[in-house]
This record gives sequence, structure tokens and C-alpha cells, in this order.
Amino acid sequence: MGDKEYLNYLENRVQELEDKVEQLRLSRRVLMNLIEKIEREKNEILSKLERENKKLHQNNYRYARWLVTKNRLIVELESKLTGGSSYQQSKY
Repeated sequence: MGDKEYLNYLENRVQELEDKVEQLRLSRRVLMNLIEKIEREKNEILSKLERENKKLHQNNYRYARWLVTKNRLIVELESKLTGGSSYQQSKY
């Protein structure tokens, strides 16, 4: 192989390698964009779940308060029906 042929081969090889480097850079950018998109989506889902969890806790708290109120009413009505003795006993 002559010097010119070898130099031409080296130039072609350098060009191939530069093209591969550019393709790798592009692939890296695409992957980074995908990672950022996935992170954004994950954060949105997490935020939505946190809001839903807070809402469920609030509803659960309201329901528990309602149950306590209804239970108190039942105890009072039972007490009235039995003449007040069972209410006094259940209170202590």
C-alpha cells in the first residue's frame, strides 16, 4: 500500500470515527431527553398520588368523626331507653 493510499485510508477511518462520535452524541442527547421526560412523568404521578392520599386521609378522618358522633347518639338513645343506667356504666 502506497503512502497516498495509506493516508486516504487513515482519512476515511478518521471520518468514520468522527461520524460514530457524532452518532453517539446524538444518541446520548436522545437518552437524556427520555430520562428527563420519565423523571417529569414520575414526579407528576407522585404529586397526583400524594394529593389523592391526602384527600383519602381527610375523608377517612371525617368518616371517623361521623362514626364517633353516631356512636355517641346510639349510646345516648340506648341510655334513654334503659333508664340511664347503661350510659353511666359505659361512660366509665
